[in-house]
Amino acid sequence: MGESWINQLVIERLRGRLVALYGSTYALSQLAGPLLLGVIGTEADYGFWIGVVLLVGSPFLLLGRTGAPSTESCNVTLSDLSGFCRGMPAIAWAVALFAAFEALILTLLPLYCIRHGFTPQIALIMVSVVVVGDALLQLPIGMLADRISRRAMFTGCAALLLISSLLVPLLIDTALIWPLWPVFGASAGGLFTLSLILIGERYRDDLLVRANAHVAQLWGIGCLLGPLIAGAGSQWVSGEALPLMMAAGAFGLLMLIRRRGAFGDSQAAPA
Repeated sequence: MGESWINQLVIERLRGRLVALYGSTYALSQLAGPLLLGVIGTEADYGFWIGVVLLVGSPFLLLGRTGAPSTESCNVTLSDLSGFCRGMPAIAWAVALFAAFEALILTLLPLYCIRHGFTPQIALIMVSVVVVGDALLQLPIGMLADRISRRAMFTGCAALLLISSLLVPLLIDTALIWPLWPVFGASAGGLFTLSLILIGERYRDDLLVRANAHVAQLWGIGCLLGPLIAGAGSQWVSGEALPLMMAAGAFGLLMLIRRRGAFGDSQAAPA
């Protein structure tokens, strides 16, 4: 519901930066959890109780708030998801691709780095650099999306993800991998942020809630299939399966963007 509420409330000229701020906060929260555990330790159960307090207390922040999208009780089926994917294929592909990316970064990227000779500590730092790059660069992406074509930005992020994914195997053993990691993370995160922005400018109220329910479904599919495909590829095809899979996904997205109606209308998407 968070994405729906934000997209419902924001005014159009600020949609990009406010949705991007939400994306940055989400990414930083993911990083904050492990960092907090590193500070308080895992011997006691303090981490668990901090999570309980946040989970129980956060709904009280919504008391007295208004502006949530109005919606009726409904079921969102797989056939509805299929219709959403046919109606906005570029958005659907981008959401699933970013979900796969996020799952891969948190699960297989440390192993990928260790396989290339880095220590576990350095591998975890590399993961953190990817996440921080994603978080810190979302706001500039959102600000640009309020000034220039959002579809052009979407295409640019897909192209940048393709290029950065192909560069990872080439630069992994050099110092240039460090500035590449934030670009890698930001280009993938930008696709998700821009997907939410494009959904928000198209839908309202019940349709907006349904669209974000489909985003959640696609997220689950991407998180499930991404590590399975990349893990199997690493085992049986190539040790570079992780970046090559992301490159293939970005290339497929670029091809999809070229189709008429890729963003849910009858006009050709910008090249």
